[in-house]
Amino acid sequence: MTTIIDTHCHLADAKFRGDVEAVIARASGAGVAQIISVGAIGPIDNDRLTVAIAERHQNVFAAVGVHPHDARDCTPERIAQLRDLAASKKVVAIGESGLDFHYMHSPPEAQEASLRAHLALAAELELPIVIHCRDAERRLVEIVRESGIPPRGGVIHCFTGDSNAAREFLALGLCISFSGIITFKNSASVREAASIVPDDRVMVETDAPYLAPEPYRGMRNEPAYVSRTLETLANLRRVDAAALGAQVIANAGRLFGLPPPARTPAQPA
Repeated sequence: MTTIIDTHCHLADAKFRGDVEAVIARASGAGVAQIISVGAIGPIDNDRLTVAIAERHQNVFAAVGVHPHDARDCTPERIAQLRDLAASKKVVAIGESGLDFHYMHSPPEAQEASLRAHLALAAELELPIVIHCRDAERRLVEIVRESGIPPRGGVIHCFTGDSNAAREFLALGLCISFSGIITFKNSASVREAASIVPDDRVMVETDAPYLAPEPYRGMRNEPAYVSRTLETLANLRRVDAAALGAQVIANAGRLFGLPPPARTPAQPA
């Protein structure tokens, strides 16, 4: 069985309410050695629950932030709450923050201000940043260049751009993470980009409960399904899936400061 990490999911999401322990156990059984669960969506309670889940499980870690959809709620008080939550040793990143000009659930100016605040918080706390980008690659690159990448670096999660966008992000020093989208037949540009990211910058994720890979598309996604994305990514890059899984674990460990994965992953501490 290939050992892998799910570098981005949302275990506190309401779709997992009531069976999150079973979801984590299934991930363990599928060879998922570590999980990074991201809060960010909705109110601060989501981040608090995300941290609580991570603190209950040895190989589950957390990221806290304000999603660009909710950027209008990213007040100084909310940033202060995130700073307090990040005092937990299980919080390994700030985010996800970024720009989403596809759905525009928050005004562009609110999204840009929130992103700048998250970049500053990540730098202050010496943590990496997790960045969301949808139909906003050019503006995101401009803001990150102006503000600067946090010293610990960052990752573009759930990459949806093309090879040119990937090269821009790589030039900033960012890692790039691929989700189940690369298993979709209509994802040619994302699949092409997945083949050019250097070995030491590539990651995989589920973004669960969203974006389930084939053959689970349309169903609730789970961290256990990250192996499907890994297999597709390995085929695109013409490498062995187990070797790529080990590379991704090493990349995530370096970026997020993770300990080596335990033999029995994601079990209660």
